[in-house]
Amino acid sequence: MQSGLYVSLSSQMALEKRLNTIADNMANVNTTGFRATEVKFDEMVANTKNKLNTKIAFVSQGNDYLNEGNGELQHTGNMLDFAIKGDAWFSLETPAGQVLTRDGRFTIKDTGELVSIRGYPVLDAGGAPIQLNTKGGEPAVGTDGIIYQDKRQVASLGLFEADISKGYLRYENSGIMTTDQPRAVVDRFNVGVEQGYLENSNVNAMREITQLIEVNRAFESVSSLMRDSEDSFKEAVQTLGGSR
Repeated sequence: MQSGLYVSLSSQMALEKRLNTIADNMANVNTTGFRATEVKFDEMVANTKNKLNTKIAFVSQGNDYLNEGNGELQHTGNMLDFAIKGDAWFSLETPAGQVLTRDGRFTIKDTGELVSIRGYPVLDAGGAPIQLNTKGGEPAVGTDGIIYQDKRQVASLGLFEADISKGYLRYENSGIMTTDQPRAVVDRFNVGVEQGYLENSNVNAMREITQLIEVNRAFESVSSLMRDSEDSFKEAVQTLGGSR
């Protein structure tokens, strides 16, 4: 009977984690370049067995992973707004190190440095901050990421890739820091840059709301099961103890 309570508790912990990820996704439904967090749950079989010599299967707390689906592109007309088409990331230089992001809201500092909306330098394919000519014309960017001023090439937006499945940490500016070292995308046949566009969050609000309802129902169901199990356990103790 106690095994059932432990299994139910593990289920509640897993559901709580899913609730937290849903809440985070919903909070970022309108965040530019945000990638939704999903959770993968696995069955975890304990080494111990119950009195019936049956293995006990628990629910793991789950592993986070990013939903790598692209968000919709929104036309802004701003020459310093950029969106990536395909599976790649912009790269920023931050105090914490190299950060990947799909948030292409950039600005130019008085020094000519191209920076993110949070003020982090945007990197080129070689990992160096992009420097533009402050006295040059308005930058024009081709689908290959090459930046032109006055019809002359002055820099190139770096596009990067990394194996996110090896681990990542969230960072501001819709960014992530990956365990796998980011690498510049050499073959840009399947990726490109769109100037004057931004990528919306890939969070599906309706799907998240539906999952929120389902998780809440599952949590209540498990809670009810635990209460019933506790009542049965108390009744058994009272009966065996001769209190009835």
